[in-house]
Amino acid sequence: MRTAEWTAKHDWIVTPDEEAQLLRLIAAVAELRVARPKDLARVLRRYPRANGQFSKDQLVTAYRHFCESGQLHFDPEVLRRLQMKPTRTLSGVATVTVLTKPFLCPGECIFCPTDVRMPKSYLADEPGAIRAEYHGFDPYFTTHSRLRALQNIGHATDKIELLILGGTWSYYPEDYQMWFVQRCLDALNGVESASLEEAQHLNETAACRNVGLVVETRPDYVDAAELQWLRRLGVTKVQLGAQSCDDRILEVNKRGHTVEQTRQAVTLLRAAGFKVQLHWMPNLLGATPESDQIDYLRLWSDAGLRPDELKIYPNALVREAELVRWYDRGEFRPYTDDELVDLIAECKVRTPEYVRLNRIIRDIPKDHIVAGSTASNLREVINRKLADEGRACRCIRCREVRAEATNVLVGINAIEYETRGGREVFLSFDTDTGQLAGFLRLSFPTAEATRLTGIEELSGAAIIREVHVYGPVVELGRSGLGDQAQHSGLGTRLMCEAEQRARAAGYDRLAVISALGTRRYYLKQGFQRGALYLIKSLRDVDEAQSI
Repeated sequence: MRTAEWTAKHDWIVTPDEEAQLLRLIAAVAELRVARPKDLARVLRRYPRANGQFSKDQLVTAYRHFCESGQLHFDPEVLRRLQMKPTRTLSGVATVTVLTKPFLCPGECIFCPTDVRMPKSYLADEPGAIRAEYHGFDPYFTTHSRLRALQNIGHATDKIELLILGGTWSYYPEDYQMWFVQRCLDALNGVESASLEEAQHLNETAACRNVGLVVETRPDYVDAAELQWLRRLGVTKVQLGAQSCDDRILEVNKRGHTVEQTRQAVTLLRAAGFKVQLHWMPNLLGATPESDQIDYLRLWSDAGLRPDELKIYPNALVREAELVRWYDRGEFRPYTDDELVDLIAECKVRTPEYVRLNRIIRDIPKDHIVAGSTASNLREVINRKLADEGRACRCIRCREVRAEATNVLVGINAIEYETRGGREVFLSFDTDTGQLAGFLRLSFPTAEATRLTGIEELSGAAIIREVHVYGPVVELGRSGLGDQAQHSGLGTRLMCEAEQRARAAGYDRLAVISALGTRRYYLKQGFQRGALYLIKSLRDVDEAQSI
């Protein structure tokens, strides 16, 4: 393909001289001993275009063309160096966030910003909100644009976690929820479907497969009927706004639910196999740094909580929130930067190893904040503080292997802990340097917890709630490259260990809460399709072994 043709396909044109310059530039990037951002910037300055510098999406496009045409040999390390934000897919999947339309919210939280142009709690100039409004809050076009943006900067998009945010998902009408999920899947599938069921079926073999579907809701909106509805939609993870583990704090902030309702929601969700992510907010009205430290520990000491993942959202005093009235009367004081750093640093080191801290701050535009911290690099500051003190966070996010080698494993480790509805086993492959190469969450629910879900096919079943192998995304159908963890058999070995433990614990069956795009993987592992889950009989194995 001639230069003009392959560059025109991507809405930009380079001359033959610039094509030669691109080849020299990419060769220089490949020869870098250390690929830090400043090193790449230096190479870009050394090999400029006629009218400036090449953009990183142009570098990725050119590199792909040179590899496809045989001018260069593909090297995944070179591609990672050229990518704009390689960390976006280092956790094993590419995340696509889609925002729902503005809609009523059942909550009256005094800390929550209100913008009539946005779903409750979101501001119009946040990046995700800007994209959603630009696309008219149409999930198809928002999803499609995010896929294209990821592809343009060199990321694999065959394994997509769909993150649906905006207000209280369970409060939206059911027909809107079905339409929304269907439109997202149509964008992943690349074809229009006639129904949600058709879109789900198509996604099992689509080029962009959904490997996780996440929604956010309130604890007081989770019951047995909601569990079954979420499974019909294909949801695999639920974010709950717990905000605090103190009923007094919840009441004065007009949260509208109790800690016991959060416990009940977590128990139901876990017994139904969902991954559970809680939101926790320090610096709410009535809290102090000292009381927040105590409150954080309740997340892990209370068997009714103990979430799989956590987002820490320090309460930011924004001008659109009712809480400003308390501040104006001198009844509320935002924490200083130093107070926040000290508090969250203590929280991080006290986080169990089976938990992933996905966020420790919400990036709210500074001009909305009336008083308090405006630091957007809080995680970086905290990590630096902990390093200086010789301490470290051992949460999943801080331990995952990312792009490092994973060939020195120390076997399968197990962390067991009790929950209100049963017992959890966190199985993991760790490296000799303490990093995490992969893990599996296995639930042993009590019969009573299973009964409360109202889901008959889970009766007598242990549940695999999550299997995750870390490292850069490896495209489906390709084996792991070099020492990369994905597609190197770790997931299968974790599954075998889960089966053995479930059988030893006396369970007749093993269920897995599968996303659409991972169904075929589990079917190959001997699971059968159920109404809402994939099921594998453990009794058949025992009978075969006894013959």
